[in-house]
Amino acid sequence: MLEVEGLSVQFGQVQVLDDLSFAVAKGSSLAVIGPNGAGKTVLFQALIGSLPYRGTIRWAPQTGIGYVPQKLDLERDIPITAMDFLRARLKLTSGKATDITRILELTGITKEIGESTIGTLSGGQFQRLLVAFSLLGNPTVLLLDEPTAGIDEPGQKQMNELIHRLQEERSLTVLFISHELSVVYQYATNVLCLGRKRSTCFG
Repeated sequence: MLEVEGLSVQFGQVQVLDDLSFAVAKGSSLAVIGPNGAGKTVLFQALIGSLPYRGTIRWAPQTGIGYVPQKLDLERDIPITAMDFLRARLKLTSGKATDITRILELTGITKEIGESTIGTLSGGQFQRLLVAFSLLGNPTVLLLDEPTAGIDEPGQKQMNELIHRLQEERSLTVLFISHELSVVYQYATNVLCLGRKRSTCFG
């Protein structure tokens, strides 16, 4: 599904990623781990093409990517509902209204949540909304940057189970960043560990 060769990302004089190479098989789960500042989020941003890099990133033909950021720079007090948020995404994907209904069922977003303004949603509900947002357009790959950040422990368990179920039901390839090694152990097929001193491990 993905081949990365000699990937390097530099900001000014700071080398964040240096000559990174790895591959991700179709239908597998890659966990990206490492300390803060090791370049995990930068890696995802390079993979989706949102920042410049050197090296090679090869996605399989007709790959569709759904991306769930760790933080969304969105004013939570703007007066739009969860459904408004999803409809805006739907217009970009040229999808049908029935796509939203199906995604809401998959992610467990109720009608009540859908009609709520995004600023009133709990952390767990908002993360489910971001997952639903990323699924519109029928992606073949999901990139999840700490999808359970800011969610309480029961909510984290539900979110991890939801993502795993979606992966199985939709034959998705999943790349996720996590600090929870128990989650990595349970759900990852392979692990990429990034270190601050450019040392990496993959396997």
